[in-house]
Amino acid sequence: MFKEFKEFAMRGNVVDMAVGIVIGAAFGGIVNSFVSDVIMPPVGLFLGSVDFSSLFLVLKEGKVAGPYESLATAKAAGAVTLNYGVFFNTIISFLIITFAVFLLIRNINRMKKKEDAAAVPTTKECPYCLSAVPVKAVRCPHCTSELKQ
Repeated sequence: MFKEFKEFAMRGNVVDMAVGIVIGAAFGGIVNSFVSDVIMPPVGLFLGSVDFSSLFLVLKEGKVAGPYESLATAKAAGAVTLNYGVFFNTIISFLIITFAVFLLIRNINRMKKKEDAAAVPTTKECPYCLSAVPVKAVRCPHCTSELKQ
């Protein structure tokens, strides 16, 4: 059983997937930092000096009564909060990650199309019997019909 597990774990696809997950997690951290440290401050400034990560709604007061100056203060007091600002930051992070993955896949697909277009076909289809025939053939070997060049 250990030998089978070792063969499974060392298969190329499993190792590639593990590397992809690790790189994806690191990329997610970079994007989260990009959103919270680069994108959201100018957006908050544009909207009137709003820090989205500190936007919350108190659902239930904590041990110490509010109003709470920040989300951290509310959490420390034990208040139940609805953190819609953090959620907004998470949505923006998701959209940026999704867009980056889309661009990556789009470019990979374009490279594949170029490779496919570069491949010259070696066979053609006989218009009479629909058999595969070598490109240079002038007569179909299956139905003996004359083929156009």
